[in-house]
Formats: sequence, structure tokens, C-alpha cells
Amino acid sequence: MTTALVLGGGGVTGIAWHLGVLCGLRRAGVPLGDAGTIIGTSAGSVVGTLLAAGVDLEAAVAAQELEVAPRPPSSNGSGGGGSAARVMAAFAVLADPSIPPQQARAQVGALALAAPNQDEAGYLARMEPLIPVADWPADRDLRLVVVDAVDGRDVVLDRASGASLLQAVSASCAVPGLMPPVTIGDRRYIDGGVRVGAGADLAAGADHLVVMAPMAALSRDRILVEMAATGAGKQLLIEPDEAALEEFGPNFMDPSRRSAAVRAGLRQGAALAGEARAVWPA
Repeated sequence: MTTALVLGGGGVTGIAWHLGVLCGLRRAGVPLGDAGTIIGTSAGSVVGTLLAAGVDLEAAVAAQELEVAPRPPSSNGSGGGGSAARVMAAFAVLADPSIPPQQARAQVGALALAAPNQDEAGYLARMEPLIPVADWPADRDLRLVVVDAVDGRDVVLDRASGASLLQAVSASCAVPGLMPPVTIGDRRYIDGGVRVGAGADLAAGADHLVVMAPMAALSRDRILVEMAATGAGKQLLIEPDEAALEEFGPNFMDPSRRSAAVRAGLRQGAALAGEARAVWPA
């Protein structure tokens, strides 16, 4: 009886919401973080790493509840006022149905490689405090999703991939136009969210599957197809409700919204305990 937890992308507010939901469910006796396989994309790669490392969820939630100053919509800490426009251009490419998916991802990768913010060392230094351990957890099946910036292939990194954990998480979070692509070996990688969906299909073979997707509204149909492809007998999609989306605000990278997002997650976790308990083994 195998269990898989899939954690999708969603920026700073997505990390907070993920942690709130997971903590709310654990308080209710549904420890999704104990999943045998954890698959993380972008924000989900950070949260998945925290879970695999055994971080105290209560402490993680408390850290998200700390108030911080708002961040202007055009600011991301890594590239200046033009960065928001570059992100929007990337989303426009991914949303164009006339472009084959891998080709669209390669075009987005080209945008990321051409962006002015290429301080990869500085980006890794900013990411390092988010990662509680230096090495891949040896006793957990942690898989992190990235996309090759040159050819648009989606790639799954794990402890056998040769990437350091910091490189893998940073690459999975490298939003094109906001952060530089991350070099691993002789390739450069960008945010796994460019794959679109949540990566649920990578949990094929699991008996019990829960997918948490902060940005499910953008690709819900695809996520449901991914989930169906796994063949999991029991499965559940958890996504933000309308109240949570209001708390996220318009800028998914605004840290001042973390406290509201984590509280929304705690509320949803408590409310969804019954549904989650029905699909998760006791």
C-alpha cells in the first residue's frame, strides 16, 4: 500500500498555504507529510524538502505567520521592474494552445536565459536559508521537478540525479524572468511549474494519492488528467478555496501575504480533514 503526496507550485503564498493545510491536517490526525513518495514542483519543492527533512510543521507555520513588509507587484528581489513583464510573457507562451508543450517550454527557457538577472550564485545564496538540510534525505523518496531551459524537457531530480539538494530546489523554483536558470552538470534548468499541471502523473503506481495545488485554477483539467493517469485507487485534489485566493492577493511573490495565506491553509486543512482521511491510510 503506497502513498504519494504531490505539491504544486505557487510562489511565496503557495509555500505558506501548503504549510498551513499540512499542519491543519496533521492536527486533525491526517499526517500527509509521512507519504512514502513526495513530489514537489517550485513552491512544492521547498515544502516537500521540509517534510522529507522532518521539519516541525508547527514551527514552520509560526515562521510564516511573522508579519513582513509588502512587496510591490513589480519587485521580486532579483531583477527589477521589467521582471513582471517577463513573467507575463512566459505565461502567455505557455497558455498558447498553438504551441506544442515542449516547444513552449523551450521558448520560455530562452526568455529565462536572455533575462538580465543571471546572478546564479547570488540566487543560490538567497535560497540556502530555506533548505533545512544540506543533503538529500536518505530515507525518503523525494522527487523535485525542473525543466531544461534549452530543450524544454521536464526532468525529475532525486538523490540519485547528481544534483545537490540546494541546486534541485533552486532550479525547481527558478521562475523564468524572476530568477536565473540553475546550472546542474552541463545543463541549465528553470522552474518545474513551466511543465504546467502539478506533476501528479509522476506518482504513477501509488495506491493513495493527495495532490495539493495552490495554482490549480490555471490548469485544473490537466491536473485531473494527471491524477487519473496514476491509477491510484484513492485520490484527492486539494486547492485553495475562494477565501484563500483572496488572501493570496495579486502577487504570488509578495511575502507580506504569507501570514494570511498560512492561516487560510490552516482553516482549509481543518475543514478538509474528513475528505483527506477517507483517502489516506490510517
